Amino acid sequence: MKKENRNNINRRSFLKVLGSGVFVSTAVFYGCKPERKSADHYNIGEVPLDKMTYRTNPSTGDKVSLLGYGCMRWPLMPAPDGNGEIIDQEAVNTLVDYAIEHGVNYFDTAPVYCQGMSEKATGIALKRHPREKFFLATKLSNFSNYTRENSLAMYYQSFKELQVDYLDYYLLHSVGGGSGIQLVNDRYIDNGMLDFLVKEREAGRIRNLGWSFHGDVDVFDYMLSLDVKWDFVQIQMNYADWRHAQGRNVNAEYLYKELEKRNISVVIMELLLGGRLSRLNDHLVALLKQRRPDKSVASWAFRFAGSFPLVLTALSGMTYMEHLQDNIITYSPLEPCSEEEFELLEETAQMMLKYPTIPCNDCKYCMPCPYGLDIPAILLHYNRCVNEGNIPKSSQDENYRQARRAFLIGYDRSVPKLRQASHCVGCDQCTSHCPQSIQIAKEMARIDKFVEDLKQGREF
Repeated sequence: MKKENRNNINRRSFLKVLGSGVFVSTAVFYGCKPERKSADHYNIGEVPLDKMTYRTNPSTGDKVSLLGYGCMRWPLMPAPDGNGEIIDQEAVNTLVDYAIEHGVNYFDTAPVYCQGMSEKATGIALKRHPREKFFLATKLSNFSNYTRENSLAMYYQSFKELQVDYLDYYLLHSVGGGSGIQLVNDRYIDNGMLDFLVKEREAGRIRNLGWSFHGDVDVFDYMLSLDVKWDFVQIQMNYADWRHAQGRNVNAEYLYKELEKRNISVVIMELLLGGRLSRLNDHLVALLKQRRPDKSVASWAFRFAGSFPLVLTALSGMTYMEHLQDNIITYSPLEPCSEEEFELLEETAQMMLKYPTIPCNDCKYCMPCPYGLDIPAILLHYNRCVNEGNIPKSSQDENYRQARRAFLIGYDRSVPKLRQASHCVGCDQCTSHCPQSIQIAKEMARIDKFVEDLKQGREF
Protein backbone atom coordinates (compact mmCIF):
# COMPACT_ATOMS: atom_id res chain seq x y z
CA MET A 1 0.00 0.00 0.00
CA LYS A 2 1.24 3.43 -0.83
CA LYS A 3 2.03 5.87 1.94
CA GLU A 4 0.95 9.38 1.01
CA ASN A 5 1.31 12.69 2.76
CA ARG A 6 -1.76 13.68 4.71
CA ASN A 7 -1.41 17.23 3.39
CA ASN A 8 -2.82 15.87 0.16
CA ILE A 9 -5.96 14.65 1.85
CA ASN A 10 -6.83 16.99 4.69
CA ARG A 11 -10.01 18.90 4.24
CA ARG A 12 -11.13 17.36 1.25
CA SER A 13 -15.60 -11.33 7.67
CA PHE A 14 -17.84 -8.58 9.42
CA LEU A 15 -16.24 -11.66 10.50
CA LYS A 16 -14.01 -13.94 8.70
CA VAL A 17 -16.97 -15.31 6.84
CA LEU A 18 -17.36 -18.46 8.60
CA GLY A 19 -16.67 -21.78 7.34
CA SER A 20 -18.73 -24.31 9.01
CA GLY A 21 -21.72 -25.55 10.67
CA VAL A 22 -24.24 -24.54 13.20
CA PHE A 23 -21.90 -22.27 15.07
CA VAL A 24 -21.63 -20.10 11.98
CA SER A 25 -25.32 -19.62 11.69
CA THR A 26 -25.68 -18.56 15.29
CA ALA A 27 -22.57 -16.46 15.63
CA VAL A 28 -23.55 -13.96 12.98
CA PHE A 29 -26.66 -13.04 14.95
CA TYR A 30 -24.70 -10.96 17.34
CA GLY A 31 -26.22 -9.10 20.20
CA CYS A 32 -27.59 -5.68 20.65
CA LYS A 33 -26.29 -5.04 24.15
CA PRO A 34 -25.84 -1.33 24.82
CA GLU A 35 -22.40 0.18 24.62
CA ARG A 36 -21.09 1.04 28.03
CA LYS A 37 -21.38 4.67 28.94
CA SER A 38 -18.25 6.76 28.78
CA ALA A 39 -16.70 8.16 31.92
CA ASP A 40 -16.35 11.42 30.01
CA HIS A 41 -18.35 14.08 31.88
CA TYR A 42 -19.57 17.14 30.02
CA ASN A 43 -22.54 19.45 29.81
CA ILE A 44 -24.64 18.55 26.78
CA GLY A 45 -26.39 21.90 26.69
CA GLU A 46 -29.00 22.92 24.15
CA VAL A 47 -29.59 20.55 21.23
CA PRO A 48 -30.26 22.48 17.99
CA LEU A 49 -33.33 21.54 15.96
CA ASP A 50 -32.40 22.86 12.54
CA LYS A 51 -28.62 23.05 12.20
CA MET A 52 -27.69 19.51 11.15
CA THR A 53 -24.93 19.29 8.51
CA TYR A 54 -25.98 17.51 5.31
CA ARG A 55 -23.99 16.02 2.46
CA THR A 56 -25.23 15.58 -1.11
CA ASN A 57 -25.10 12.13 -2.68
CA PRO A 58 -23.85 12.72 -6.26
CA SER A 59 -25.66 9.59 -7.52
CA THR A 60 -29.17 10.57 -6.45
CA GLY A 61 -28.97 14.09 -5.08
CA ASP A 62 -30.04 12.88 -1.62
CA LYS A 63 -29.39 15.41 1.16
CA VAL A 64 -28.09 13.02 3.81
CA SER A 65 -27.48 13.93 7.45
CA LEU A 66 -23.81 13.73 8.36
CA LEU A 67 -24.86 11.83 11.48
CA GLY A 68 -26.27 8.44 10.56
CA TYR A 69 -28.09 6.16 12.98
CA GLY A 70 -26.54 2.70 13.25
CA CYS A 71 -29.26 0.27 14.32
CA MET A 72 -26.95 -2.41 15.66
CA ARG A 73 -27.32 -1.53 19.35
CA TRP A 74 -30.99 -0.84 20.01
CA PRO A 75 -31.95 -0.81 23.69
CA LEU A 76 -33.01 -4.16 25.16
CA MET A 77 -35.41 -5.27 27.85
CA PRO A 78 -36.18 -8.66 29.46
CA ALA A 79 -38.47 -10.85 27.38
CA PRO A 80 -42.00 -11.20 28.84
CA ASP A 81 -41.55 -14.95 29.19
CA GLY A 82 -38.31 -14.43 31.11
CA ASN A 83 -36.30 -16.15 28.37
CA GLY A 84 -33.59 -13.78 27.22
CA GLU A 85 -34.05 -10.22 25.99
CA ILE A 86 -36.02 -8.40 23.33
CA ILE A 87 -35.72 -4.95 21.82
CA ASP A 88 -37.40 -2.21 23.82
CA GLN A 89 -39.62 -0.93 21.00
CA GLU A 90 -40.90 2.06 22.95
CA ALA A 91 -37.35 3.22 23.61
CA VAL A 92 -36.45 2.70 19.94
CA ASN A 93 -39.46 4.77 18.87
CA THR A 94 -38.42 7.57 21.23
CA LEU A 95 -34.83 7.61 19.92
CA VAL A 96 -35.94 7.53 16.27
CA ASP A 97 -38.49 10.32 16.81
CA TYR A 98 -35.89 12.49 18.51
CA ALA A 99 -33.29 11.81 15.82
CA ILE A 100 -35.64 12.71 12.97
CA GLU A 101 -36.88 15.80 14.80
CA HIS A 102 -33.27 16.99 15.06
CA GLY A 103 -32.33 16.37 11.46
CA VAL A 104 -31.02 12.78 11.35
CA ASN A 105 -32.38 11.05 8.25
CA TYR A 106 -30.09 8.04 7.57
CA PHE A 107 -30.78 4.73 9.34
CA ASP A 108 -28.55 1.68 8.84
CA THR A 109 -29.56 -1.85 9.80
CA ALA A 110 -29.03 -5.48 8.69
CA PRO A 111 -30.84 -8.83 8.91
CA VAL A 112 -28.30 -10.07 11.48
CA TYR A 113 -28.24 -7.09 13.83
CA CYS A 114 -29.62 -7.47 17.35
CA GLN A 115 -29.96 -11.23 17.09
CA GLY A 116 -32.03 -10.80 13.95
CA MET A 117 -34.47 -8.31 15.53
CA SER A 118 -33.12 -4.97 14.30
CA GLU A 119 -34.83 -4.73 10.91
CA LYS A 120 -38.29 -5.32 12.36
CA ALA A 121 -37.79 -2.86 15.22
CA THR A 122 -36.34 -0.25 12.88
CA GLY A 123 -39.21 -0.72 10.45
CA ILE A 124 -41.83 -0.29 13.18
CA ALA A 125 -40.22 2.94 14.40
CA LEU A 126 -39.76 4.44 10.94
CA LYS A 127 -43.20 3.43 9.67
CA ARG A 128 -44.63 6.11 11.95
CA HIS A 129 -42.93 8.80 9.82
CA PRO A 130 -43.47 9.88 6.18
CA ARG A 131 -41.30 7.77 3.88
CA GLU A 132 -39.64 10.84 2.36
CA LYS A 133 -38.38 11.86 5.82
CA PHE A 134 -35.67 9.19 5.98
CA PHE A 135 -33.17 7.15 4.01
CA LEU A 136 -33.00 3.47 4.89
CA ALA A 137 -29.98 1.19 4.48
CA THR A 138 -29.81 -2.57 4.96
CA LYS A 139 -27.60 -5.39 3.78
CA LEU A 140 -27.33 -8.79 2.15
CA SER A 141 -25.87 -10.69 5.12
CA ASN A 142 -25.62 -14.07 3.39
CA PHE A 143 -22.69 -15.34 5.43
CA SER A 144 -23.27 -19.03 6.05
CA ASN A 145 -25.68 -19.81 3.22
CA TYR A 146 -25.07 -17.90 0.01
CA THR A 147 -27.11 -19.91 -2.43
CA ARG A 148 -29.14 -17.79 -4.79
CA GLU A 149 -32.36 -19.09 -3.22
CA ASN A 150 -31.33 -18.14 0.33
CA SER A 151 -29.89 -14.80 -0.77
CA LEU A 152 -33.08 -13.84 -2.60
CA ALA A 153 -35.17 -14.89 0.39
CA MET A 154 -33.07 -12.65 2.67
CA TYR A 155 -33.40 -9.74 0.25
CA TYR A 156 -37.18 -9.95 0.05
CA GLN A 157 -37.52 -10.54 3.79
CA SER A 158 -35.82 -7.19 4.44
CA PHE A 159 -38.63 -5.39 2.60
CA LYS A 160 -41.18 -7.22 4.73
CA GLU A 161 -39.43 -6.55 8.04
CA LEU A 162 -38.78 -2.89 7.23
CA GLN A 163 -42.29 -2.35 5.80
CA VAL A 164 -41.06 -0.50 2.70
CA ASP A 165 -41.37 -1.00 -1.05
CA TYR A 166 -37.91 0.39 -1.88
CA LEU A 167 -34.52 0.61 -0.18
CA ASP A 168 -32.51 3.80 -0.35
CA TYR A 169 -29.13 2.16 0.30
CA TYR A 170 -28.35 -1.53 -0.07
CA LEU A 171 -25.02 -3.16 0.78
CA LEU A 172 -23.16 -6.38 0.15
CA HIS A 173 -22.38 -7.05 3.80
CA SER A 174 -18.83 -7.31 5.12
CA VAL A 175 -16.80 -7.92 2.00
CA GLY A 176 -13.16 -8.89 2.54
CA GLY A 177 -13.02 -11.77 5.00
CA GLY A 178 -12.69 -15.51 4.72
CA SER A 179 -11.17 -16.79 1.50
CA GLY A 180 -10.99 -13.31 0.05
CA ILE A 181 -11.84 -12.81 -3.62
CA GLN A 182 -13.09 -16.38 -3.98
CA LEU A 183 -15.64 -15.80 -1.24
CA VAL A 184 -16.82 -12.59 -2.93
CA ASN A 185 -17.38 -14.56 -6.10
CA ASP A 186 -19.22 -17.29 -4.20
CA ARG A 187 -21.49 -14.91 -2.25
CA TYR A 188 -22.36 -12.41 -4.92
CA ILE A 189 -21.11 -13.14 -8.44
CA ASP A 190 -21.27 -16.85 -9.28
CA ASN A 191 -24.81 -17.08 -7.85
CA GLY A 192 -25.95 -14.12 -9.95
CA MET A 193 -26.87 -11.95 -6.97
CA LEU A 194 -24.79 -8.94 -8.01
CA ASP A 195 -26.41 -8.93 -11.46
CA PHE A 196 -29.80 -9.25 -9.77
CA LEU A 197 -29.14 -6.30 -7.44
CA VAL A 198 -27.95 -4.12 -10.32
CA LYS A 199 -31.27 -4.84 -12.08
CA GLU A 200 -33.14 -4.07 -8.86
CA ARG A 201 -31.42 -0.69 -8.84
CA GLU A 202 -32.46 -0.12 -12.43
CA ALA A 203 -36.03 -0.98 -11.44
CA GLY A 204 -35.93 1.54 -8.57
CA ARG A 205 -36.35 -0.93 -5.70
CA ILE A 206 -32.76 -0.11 -4.72
CA ARG A 207 -31.75 3.54 -5.09
CA ASN A 208 -28.06 3.21 -4.16
CA LEU A 209 -25.92 0.06 -4.31
CA GLY A 210 -22.71 -0.39 -2.34
CA TRP A 211 -20.80 -2.66 0.06
CA SER A 212 -19.21 -2.64 3.49
CA PHE A 213 -15.58 -3.64 3.89
CA HIS A 214 -13.60 -5.54 6.52
CA GLY A 215 -10.37 -7.32 5.83
CA ASP A 216 -8.22 -8.10 2.82
CA VAL A 217 -7.07 -5.04 0.86
CA ASP A 218 -6.85 -7.17 -2.29
CA VAL A 219 -10.60 -7.72 -2.03
CA PHE A 220 -11.14 -3.97 -1.65
CA ASP A 221 -9.15 -3.32 -4.82
CA TYR A 222 -10.93 -6.17 -6.61
CA MET A 223 -14.36 -4.75 -5.81
CA LEU A 224 -13.36 -1.38 -7.22
CA SER A 225 -12.08 -3.07 -10.39
CA LEU A 226 -15.45 -4.71 -11.19
CA ASP A 227 -17.52 -3.30 -14.02
CA VAL A 228 -20.16 -2.03 -11.60
CA LYS A 229 -21.14 1.51 -10.72
CA TRP A 230 -20.87 1.68 -6.95
CA ASP A 231 -22.85 4.50 -5.40
CA PHE A 232 -21.15 4.26 -2.01
CA VAL A 233 -18.79 2.13 0.09
CA GLN A 234 -18.88 1.70 3.87
CA ILE A 235 -15.47 1.58 5.59
CA GLN A 236 -14.01 1.62 9.08
CA MET A 237 -12.54 5.08 9.52
CA ASN A 238 -11.40 7.02 12.58
CA TYR A 239 -8.29 8.89 13.67
CA ALA A 240 -6.68 5.73 15.07
CA ASP A 241 -7.36 3.59 11.98
CA TRP A 242 -6.42 6.42 9.62
CA ARG A 243 -2.77 5.39 9.67
CA HIS A 244 -2.59 2.78 12.44
CA ALA A 245 -5.16 0.09 11.60
CA GLN A 246 -4.66 -3.16 13.47
CA GLY A 247 -5.47 -6.79 12.76
CA ARG A 248 -7.14 -7.45 9.43
CA ASN A 249 -8.17 -3.82 9.05
CA VAL A 250 -6.61 -1.56 6.43
CA ASN A 251 -5.43 2.01 6.97
CA ALA A 252 -8.43 4.22 6.26
CA GLU A 253 -6.17 6.77 4.58
CA TYR A 254 -5.63 4.30 1.73
CA LEU A 255 -9.30 3.28 1.51
CA TYR A 256 -10.57 6.85 1.47
CA LYS A 257 -8.12 7.99 -1.17
CA GLU A 258 -8.99 5.09 -3.47
CA LEU A 259 -12.67 6.00 -3.19
CA GLU A 260 -11.87 9.67 -3.65
CA LYS A 261 -10.13 8.89 -6.96
CA ARG A 262 -13.41 7.41 -8.20
CA ASN A 263 -15.71 9.98 -6.56
CA ILE A 264 -17.52 7.25 -4.64
CA SER A 265 -19.37 8.41 -1.53
CA VAL A 266 -18.06 7.12 1.80
CA VAL A 267 -20.19 5.86 4.67
CA ILE A 268 -18.21 5.53 7.90
CA MET A 269 -18.54 2.84 10.55
CA GLU A 270 -16.59 2.31 13.78
CA LEU A 271 -15.69 5.96 14.09
CA LEU A 272 -15.41 5.39 17.85
CA LEU A 273 -13.74 1.97 17.55
CA GLY A 274 -16.56 0.35 19.47
CA GLY A 275 -16.42 3.09 22.09
CA ARG A 276 -12.65 3.00 22.68
CA LEU A 277 -12.19 6.54 21.34
CA SER A 278 -14.69 7.80 23.90
CA ARG A 279 -12.95 5.95 26.73
CA LEU A 280 -9.37 7.12 26.43
CA ASN A 281 -6.96 6.99 29.34
CA ASP A 282 -6.85 9.97 31.64
CA HIS A 283 -3.71 11.44 30.09
CA LEU A 284 -5.17 11.52 26.59
CA VAL A 285 -8.51 12.83 27.86
CA ALA A 286 -6.65 15.70 29.53
CA LEU A 287 -4.91 16.59 26.25
CA LEU A 288 -8.21 16.81 24.37
CA LYS A 289 -10.04 18.56 27.20
CA GLN A 290 -7.33 21.20 27.28
CA ARG A 291 -8.32 22.20 23.75
CA ARG A 292 -12.12 21.86 24.06
CA PRO A 293 -13.02 21.57 27.75
CA ASP A 294 -16.78 21.83 27.24
CA LYS A 295 -16.95 19.11 24.55
CA SER A 296 -17.02 15.34 24.89
CA VAL A 297 -14.02 13.19 24.06
CA ALA A 298 -16.22 11.37 21.52
CA SER A 299 -16.89 14.61 19.65
CA TRP A 300 -13.26 14.67 18.47
CA ALA A 301 -13.75 11.39 16.61
CA PHE A 302 -16.96 12.65 15.03
CA ARG A 303 -15.34 15.90 13.94
CA PHE A 304 -12.41 13.99 12.44
CA ALA A 305 -14.74 11.78 10.39
CA GLY A 306 -16.89 14.66 9.24
CA SER A 307 -13.92 16.77 8.14
CA PHE A 308 -13.49 14.74 4.96
CA PRO A 309 -15.78 16.04 2.20
CA LEU A 310 -16.43 12.67 0.55
CA VAL A 311 -18.01 11.32 3.74
CA LEU A 312 -21.75 11.07 3.13
CA THR A 313 -22.68 10.01 6.65
CA ALA A 314 -20.96 8.74 9.79
CA LEU A 315 -22.77 5.93 11.60
CA SER A 316 -23.11 5.67 15.34
CA GLY A 317 -24.98 3.02 17.32
CA MET A 318 -26.64 5.34 19.86
CA THR A 319 -28.32 3.35 22.61
CA TYR A 320 -28.55 6.23 25.06
CA MET A 321 -30.32 9.54 24.54
CA GLU A 322 -27.34 11.52 25.84
CA HIS A 323 -25.09 9.98 23.19
CA LEU A 324 -27.60 10.85 20.47
CA GLN A 325 -27.85 14.41 21.77
CA ASP A 326 -24.09 14.88 21.98
CA ASN A 327 -23.57 13.61 18.44
CA ILE A 328 -26.34 15.83 17.08
CA ILE A 329 -24.66 18.84 18.68
CA THR A 330 -21.29 17.92 17.14
CA TYR A 331 -22.79 17.94 13.65
CA SER A 332 -25.21 20.87 14.14
CA PRO A 333 -23.29 22.28 12.44
CA LEU A 334 -19.97 20.50 11.93
CA GLU A 335 -16.86 22.42 12.87
CA PRO A 336 -14.17 20.73 10.73
CA CYS A 337 -10.86 19.93 12.33
CA SER A 338 -8.08 22.43 11.77
CA GLU A 339 -4.64 21.35 10.60
CA GLU A 340 -3.40 21.72 14.16
CA GLU A 341 -6.23 19.51 15.44
CA PHE A 342 -5.50 16.85 12.82
CA GLU A 343 -1.94 16.81 14.13
CA LEU A 344 -3.18 16.53 17.73
CA LEU A 345 -5.37 13.54 16.82
CA GLU A 346 -2.48 11.86 15.01
CA GLU A 347 -0.37 12.33 18.14
CA THR A 348 -3.24 10.90 20.20
CA ALA A 349 -3.41 7.86 17.92
CA GLN A 350 0.33 7.31 18.25
CA MET A 351 0.15 7.55 22.04
CA MET A 352 -2.73 5.06 22.08
CA LEU A 353 -0.39 2.51 20.52
CA LYS A 354 1.85 2.75 23.59
CA TYR A 355 -0.87 1.62 25.98
CA PRO A 356 -1.44 -2.17 26.10
CA THR A 357 -5.19 -2.19 25.47
CA ILE A 358 -6.77 -5.07 23.55
CA PRO A 359 -8.29 -3.80 20.26
CA CYS A 360 -11.85 -4.94 21.05
CA ASN A 361 -14.59 -2.88 19.37
CA ASP A 362 -17.45 -4.55 21.26
CA CYS A 363 -18.91 -5.66 17.92
CA LYS A 364 -19.89 -9.04 19.42
CA TYR A 365 -19.00 -10.94 16.25
CA CYS A 366 -17.33 -13.44 18.60
CA MET A 367 -20.65 -14.17 20.29
CA PRO A 368 -22.35 -16.32 21.32
CA CYS A 369 -19.60 -18.28 23.03
CA PRO A 370 -20.57 -21.98 23.14
CA TYR A 371 -19.31 -22.09 26.74
CA GLY A 372 -21.17 -18.98 27.87
CA LEU A 373 -18.33 -16.47 28.20
CA ASP A 374 -19.15 -12.78 27.78
CA ILE A 375 -16.01 -12.17 25.73
CA PRO A 376 -16.57 -8.46 24.94
CA ALA A 377 -17.37 -7.64 28.58
CA ILE A 378 -14.16 -9.33 29.75
CA LEU A 379 -12.00 -7.49 27.22
CA LEU A 380 -13.68 -4.13 27.79
CA HIS A 381 -13.26 -4.39 31.56
CA TYR A 382 -9.56 -5.13 31.08
CA ASN A 383 -9.20 -2.15 28.72
CA ARG A 384 -11.07 0.12 31.08
CA CYS A 385 -8.68 -0.82 33.91
CA VAL A 386 -5.67 -0.18 31.65
CA ASN A 387 -6.99 3.29 30.86
CA GLU A 388 -7.69 4.00 34.53
CA GLY A 389 -4.29 2.78 35.67
CA ASN A 390 -5.67 -0.26 37.49
CA ILE A 391 -3.43 -2.87 35.86
CA PRO A 392 -0.40 -3.20 38.14
CA LYS A 393 2.72 -4.24 36.26
CA SER A 394 4.09 -5.75 39.44
CA SER A 395 2.83 -6.74 42.87
CA GLN A 396 5.47 -4.30 44.15
CA ASP A 397 3.78 -1.29 42.50
CA GLU A 398 3.01 1.58 44.84
CA ASN A 399 -0.72 1.47 43.99
CA TYR A 400 -0.93 -2.34 43.86
CA ARG A 401 -3.54 -2.77 46.61
CA GLN A 402 -5.80 -0.06 45.19
CA ALA A 403 -5.48 -1.33 41.61
CA ARG A 404 -6.01 -4.95 42.71
CA ARG A 405 -9.22 -4.05 44.52
CA ALA A 406 -10.54 -1.92 41.65
CA PHE A 407 -9.85 -4.62 39.06
CA LEU A 408 -11.39 -7.53 40.98
CA ILE A 409 -14.49 -5.71 42.23
CA GLY A 410 -15.08 -4.19 38.81
CA TYR A 411 -14.60 -7.57 37.14
CA ASP A 412 -17.29 -9.23 39.24
CA ARG A 413 -19.65 -6.32 38.65
CA SER A 414 -19.04 -6.24 34.89
CA VAL A 415 -19.03 -9.96 34.16
CA PRO A 416 -21.07 -12.66 35.95
CA LYS A 417 -18.79 -15.32 37.42
CA LEU A 418 -20.09 -18.06 35.16
CA ARG A 419 -19.22 -15.91 32.13
CA GLN A 420 -15.68 -14.95 33.14
CA ALA A 421 -12.43 -15.92 31.44
CA SER A 422 -11.87 -18.85 33.81
CA HIS A 423 -14.56 -20.78 31.89
CA CYS A 424 -12.73 -20.57 28.55
CA VAL A 425 -11.77 -24.05 27.31
CA GLY A 426 -9.58 -22.75 24.49
CA CYS A 427 -11.77 -24.09 21.68
CA ASP A 428 -10.80 -20.96 19.69
CA GLN A 429 -14.00 -20.93 17.63
CA CYS A 430 -14.29 -17.21 18.29
CA THR A 431 -10.92 -16.04 16.97
CA SER A 432 -11.77 -16.43 13.29
CA HIS A 433 -14.82 -14.23 13.74
CA CYS A 434 -12.94 -11.22 15.09
CA PRO A 435 -12.50 -8.36 12.58
CA GLN A 436 -9.63 -7.06 14.74
CA SER A 437 -7.75 -10.40 14.62
CA ILE A 438 -7.61 -10.65 18.42
CA GLN A 439 -6.26 -14.00 19.60
CA ILE A 440 -9.22 -14.34 21.91
CA ALA A 441 -8.44 -17.69 23.53
CA LYS A 442 -4.91 -16.54 24.35
CA GLU A 443 -6.23 -13.28 25.81
CA MET A 444 -8.75 -15.19 27.92
CA ALA A 445 -5.97 -17.38 29.30
CA ARG A 446 -3.79 -14.36 30.01
CA ILE A 447 -6.55 -12.41 31.74
CA ASP A 448 -7.62 -15.46 33.75
CA LYS A 449 -4.05 -15.96 34.99
CA PHE A 450 -3.82 -12.28 35.88
CA VAL A 451 -7.09 -12.49 37.83
CA GLU A 452 -5.95 -15.57 39.72
CA ASP A 453 -2.62 -13.92 40.57
CA LEU A 454 -4.53 -10.96 41.98
CA LYS A 455 -6.93 -13.18 43.95
CA GLN A 456 -4.17 -15.29 45.46
CA GLY A 457 -1.93 -12.33 46.19
CA ARG A 458 0.90 -13.90 44.22
CA GLU A 459 3.99 -11.93 43.45
CA PHE A 460 4.54 -11.13 39.78
